[in-house]
Amino acid sequence: MLNLLRPAIAMIAVMTVLTGIAYPLAITGVSQVLFPDQANGSLIEKDGVVIGSRLIGQKFGSDRYFHARPSYAGAGYEGDNSGGSNLAPTSRELVKDIRARAMDLSVENGNRPVPIDLVTASGSGLDPDISPESARFQIERVAKARNMRVSDLEELVTTHIQRRTFGLLGEPRVNVLMLNMALDGMLS
Repeated sequence: MLNLLRPAIAMIAVMTVLTGIAYPLAITGVSQVLFPDQANGSLIEKDGVVIGSRLIGQKFGSDRYFHARPSYAGAGYEGDNSGGSNLAPTSRELVKDIRARAMDLSVENGNRPVPIDLVTASGSGLDPDISPESARFQIERVAKARNMRVSDLEELVTTHIQRRTFGLLGEPRVNVLMLNMALDGMLS
């Protein structure tokens, strides 16, 4: 019995060191060398202070900014509490929430039909991107709030559209934080 137990314990120790220590350290080292920005969370700093990440959405409530998708992650956009609402598509509560958001957004953006991604949360509740249509939908409101020309904002949105990855994966998108940072960098 003892001669069977020793190899089992030895195997557990070896595999623990390999898969629990050596492999994570190797992968961390490789990622720090090849992809340091992504490995460290794609953090964005302004004047030496971290203001966000390109990977995690944020709430922008002011009319002076483009708004992100809604979030059910905790109190909203909490990276340590990500997740959807867990409401089924047939849920009356979900339908009521979406209708209310759509009505509010339609009123504040010129009584136009609202793009679907502005009224529905992503699966994680942390999506940093909106569709180009959603960004364009908000241009008039932001231009009015900042007393800017619509054409200037249209150009800004166009320059911030990220194409499909490798030309075929995903959909065209606009990172809301990066767009709003660029907006703050413009003279208004």
